[in-house]
Amino acid sequence: MLSRSYTNLLDLASGNFPALGAPRKRLPRVMTVPGNVSELDEDQANSVSSDVPSSIIQDRIIIVANQLPVKAKRRSDSKGSKGWSFSWDEDSLLLQLKDGLPDDMEVIYVGSLKVEVDPNEQDDVSQTLLERFKCVPAFLPPEILSKFYHGFCKQHLWPLFHYMLPFSAEHGGRFDRSLWEAYVSANKIFSQRVIEVINPEDDYVWIHDYHLMVLPTFLRRRFNRLRMGFFLHSPFPSSEIYRTLPVREEILKALLNSDLIGFHTFDYARHFLSCCSRMLGLEYQSKRGYIGLEYYGRTIGIKIMPVGIHMGQIENVLSLVDKEWRVGELRQQFEGKTVLLGVDDMDIFKGINLKLLAMEQMLKMHPKWQGNAVLVQIANPARGRGRDLEQIQTEIKASCNRINEEFGRPGYEPVVFIDRPISISERIAFYTIAECVVVTAVRDGMNLTPYEYIVCRQGAVGSESSSESSGPKKSMLVVSEFIGCSPSLSGAIRINPWNVESTSEAMNEAISMAEAEKQLRHEKHYRYVSTHDVAYWSRSFIQDMERTCRDHFRRMCWGIGLSFGFRVVALDPNFRKLSIDTIVSAYAKAENRAILLDYDGTVMPKAVINKTPSVEVISILNTLSADPKNVVFIVSGRGRDSLGKWFSPCEQLGIAAEHGFFLRWAGNKEWDICGQATDFGWMQIAEPVMKLYTEATDGSSIETKESALVWHHKDADPGFGSSQAKEMLDHLESVLANEPVAVKSGQYIVEVKPQGVSKGLVAGKILSSMTETGKKADFVLCIGDDRSDEDMFGGIGALTKDMLSNNPAVFACTVGQKPSKAKYYLDDTAEVITMLEALAEASSPPSSPQAGTTGSP
Repeated sequence: MLSRSYTNLLDLASGNFPALGAPRKRLPRVMTVPGNVSELDEDQANSVSSDVPSSIIQDRIIIVANQLPVKAKRRSDSKGSKGWSFSWDEDSLLLQLKDGLPDDMEVIYVGSLKVEVDPNEQDDVSQTLLERFKCVPAFLPPEILSKFYHGFCKQHLWPLFHYMLPFSAEHGGRFDRSLWEAYVSANKIFSQRVIEVINPEDDYVWIHDYHLMVLPTFLRRRFNRLRMGFFLHSPFPSSEIYRTLPVREEILKALLNSDLIGFHTFDYARHFLSCCSRMLGLEYQSKRGYIGLEYYGRTIGIKIMPVGIHMGQIENVLSLVDKEWRVGELRQQFEGKTVLLGVDDMDIFKGINLKLLAMEQMLKMHPKWQGNAVLVQIANPARGRGRDLEQIQTEIKASCNRINEEFGRPGYEPVVFIDRPISISERIAFYTIAECVVVTAVRDGMNLTPYEYIVCRQGAVGSESSSESSGPKKSMLVVSEFIGCSPSLSGAIRINPWNVESTSEAMNEAISMAEAEKQLRHEKHYRYVSTHDVAYWSRSFIQDMERTCRDHFRRMCWGIGLSFGFRVVALDPNFRKLSIDTIVSAYAKAENRAILLDYDGTVMPKAVINKTPSVEVISILNTLSADPKNVVFIVSGRGRDSLGKWFSPCEQLGIAAEHGFFLRWAGNKEWDICGQATDFGWMQIAEPVMKLYTEATDGSSIETKESALVWHHKDADPGFGSSQAKEMLDHLESVLANEPVAVKSGQYIVEVKPQGVSKGLVAGKILSSMTETGKKADFVLCIGDDRSDEDMFGGIGALTKDMLSNNPAVFACTVGQKPSKAKYYLDDTAEVITMLEALAEASSPPSSPQAGTTGSP
């Protein structure tokens, strides 16, 4: 069954116009919650979102990559007219991954073609590809294509992701803003092609690789609840490398518009998470084995799963390999020789010359291999271009000539260099006769060469023509520790390719090893490779994407931000902006009101260095606290001295300092202590521990309060500060186990304070006191912006009827659109002040002429 949007496009492509025939009944799409629809036209807006996923249309996946899994070539018929011939690219990972998808899941591909198509032919080509292959081609104008692929992708991203920094203009070049703009333009063109065929309520979108890293933002801007995954097939560099990219935050934020982000190895995922922590201040959590990043109410899943090979394809070729390429010829050519094999792209990061140097070193140090060992190096055609590539090609050829001249003899060449495209059957024939495969890449995303080699040495199941079908199977691997498949090959000899001497010894060890040991290592590898194939990988990714997106249609989504600062805020459906008219109306009707206000980040912006309240704030608080119907409190984590001094003009204002440990009902009242204990002997235990960590953690500091100690690490290295905070938390919990204190961690802090002290308890105490004096609150407003205020929101939500009047108006409000226990939000401190000013204007006059003006500045 095809989705509505797809069938519409297919109708148009095939020349069928439903509008001219019987009208098609359209399913109603109703948006029941606010969404970001400013950029949508009328028809698209009808299909943006709904509260529940449709059960009428089956799941479908749109796979987006730089290139389609389709081969295209020109053809001419007998009359001389030209056209195009298309066929599936059987070697494409995008085509192979379909094996892991559900049988009834429809697959649509969006990508570019490897050939240039004249603009006059693009419509016909699109129609053919859509009808025959369910492929949607993205045609990039030549000027954008060159700057996008050979420019930004290959000159900036590819080298940087492989740890090459542009130290000089000659080496890698400088950042070119026009290349970035072309990259963005290309991603936008891809997004437009996706939008043409997508049904956002029913489709999954799976984006592949570094060419399309900003595509998630274009799609998320259009469809807030789209189920979208991204998989990076290259390495992700450490934060020290990645942070040099001028558009680092734009790319990170774009990736975070995905629901699931996949990497081959934990190292790559760890580097990405470290970048999110250092550059965006995001922390990740691991829950039941799944890693998640909390980002504006959405949980972005982090998937770690190396891709596999297509077992069926290789086994099919293995069964035909004797027909397509005579293995016997290769065996005859290398009779009596031990063959080491390298299969690499012609690329500056594949370390081909390091492998040649290691071979040369092995022949020098182990003369027994002279005349007996041969390194066959297959170099696939280069995908990129540039001066660096030309230099490495020259260097490789010079090394081959030098080694062959020094160690070669009639009938023996120690290095056989094959610098031409070879078919998969020819490649498999070389795998079949090789005793060892050597991979010396200095950096590589995955590299499936070792996997292919292992399967080829095993031979096709049930085939008698395959290598060593009647005897034990064995294979040996020498692999760089810098490639993605290395962690999964525990039986391989891992090497640092830069160390030529150790690599040569590893090669010698691999081909000298006992046959029984080779067999055991091969069996171990084959068990893994045969069970963790490309189908296993894609199935696992889709299952995780389904799990991550499970709550999409139960949340309220808001699109906010401009350009690449755009993100979706996912909130509880009941969470909404506090209407000033609504709260003023409830305020005016109430007889007994409780108003509880946090200070920093609520009535005082956090970015301000001078924390003294403004004249405007003092005036508003004086007016509110002078109203005889009101009980107004500042509830803050700050010390009582600072708060008492700042709010000395507000004589009728209540203050709860240090999260409520100290409580004062008015300026002329004494401070009450609300904690369970007044003995602070525990500070003599906790402070030396904190000092120990402060001395060891540059950028950290201790804040000493009367009732609490707080360790801050916001200015420390994010990774080290977080690690030290966790260690300190365990340390303090251990040494203070018998003390009447609570040890808690927060955002960039570790705090030790007396038990039974929280803003939630303060709120309960204030409302309880109002009840005792016969003034049950019928209006409650509490506003805050951080984690400590969540206790207050939770406490307000759990209030019993004994503390409040019948049908009270309760407004728990957080500052900023973010996940919260509060039901309302205001955007910033300016909106908080505006709202309080509106309440002050609606207040009753003071009971005495002096009230409301006493202490005003």
